[in-house]
Amino acid sequence: MSVDTKAIRVTDDVYWVGAIDWTLRDFHGYLTSRGTTYNAFLVMADKVTLIDTVKQPFCGEMLARIASVIDPAKIDYIVSDHSEMDHSGCLPQAIAAVQPEKVFASTIGAKTLARQFKLDQEIIPVKDGETLSLGNLNLAFVETKMLHWPDSMFSYLPERQLLFAQDAFGMHLATSERFDDEVDDWVLEFEAAKYYANILTPFSPLVLKLLERVGGMNLDIKTIAPDHGPIWRNDLGRILGLYEKWATMAPSRKAVVVYDTMWKSTAAMARAYGEGLLEGGACVRLMPLGASHRSDVATELLDAGALLVGSPTMNNTIFPTVADVLTYLKGLKRQNLIGTCFGSYGWSGEATKQIAQTLEEMKVEMAAEPVRAQYVPDESDLAKCYEAGKVIGEKLQANCECGCKAR
Repeated sequence: MSVDTKAIRVTDDVYWVGAIDWTLRDFHGYLTSRGTTYNAFLVMADKVTLIDTVKQPFCGEMLARIASVIDPAKIDYIVSDHSEMDHSGCLPQAIAAVQPEKVFASTIGAKTLARQFKLDQEIIPVKDGETLSLGNLNLAFVETKMLHWPDSMFSYLPERQLLFAQDAFGMHLATSERFDDEVDDWVLEFEAAKYYANILTPFSPLVLKLLERVGGMNLDIKTIAPDHGPIWRNDLGRILGLYEKWATMAPSRKAVVVYDTMWKSTAAMARAYGEGLLEGGACVRLMPLGASHRSDVATELLDAGALLVGSPTMNNTIFPTVADVLTYLKGLKRQNLIGTCFGSYGWSGEATKQIAQTLEEMKVEMAAEPVRAQYVPDESDLAKCYEAGKVIGEKLQANCECGCKAR
């Protein structure tokens, strides 16, 4: 029995021809609990054009979807908006199957693809603001350097008011539904937030500049087609507004307490901090690392105002899971946070000091003195944790004058 793998119409002459990865659960250390999609798009212009390809193992699925619309050999152009392997992995196979007249990428993208694949086909660089005629349609290119690779760019189809946004405005979500208005709102916002938190947070200043620039270009956009997840066609203001909110990194009343524990002593301290934070007016997320993935911590931190980190001392250093999440969070460069650190120890107790140093490097403002407890925290130790949590909660309230609520 043969199974039809079909393209899905986006506009009268644009089709989704990507692939669904139902099994992916890890993306560069980011937990992708709902899998992902690799989106590619076929523009049925006079010069038939393929926008991006897919991850290498899914090339057959992409070509089958293309074949449901047109013989792949009739594609004239391929445009690579982003050279990361989940979007360019099958480019060599696609070139072999299609034998296009021309392949286009950004200036840096052309160099990157040449280095990745040693292609015989010339990759033609296009510049920021350049336009490519497809005959009856046109593609305009907008460089989006470091969002999130140096080669990244948008391709805009003005006649269809459609923006091909590569890794911007996407999410890791495997679903048979292709459009935002077909997916539950809470799933959309959660997965979009998780994607932004784990992929784009370090580039937030550039996101704000891009949003301002695109707004100033007066692009009439009715559809945003990212390289992962659903296509936005219903309420573009929603995702654009969320990106602006996340990029400003404004603090809320939420406090994220991240910790691990060996014999429940650090856990007891974390709970005391949590109760104090609540008393001080904060919304609290306790995240024991035995049950919380680093990427979920990053997601909760996206719209938080405080980060508290607790660890026992093991072999004169930070507990491994705590060290892991701190390394991950440090790379994401989240700003405008207050916080503190805490921990239990047996005979040395270096972990708390080491965490404090990392928080300082992350530019987290220490809003309370660290608390250390030897072996099992007594009532005095827990009272110190409670009071420190209360102080931080009150500072969060003061910092969040708009009365906002945590997500």
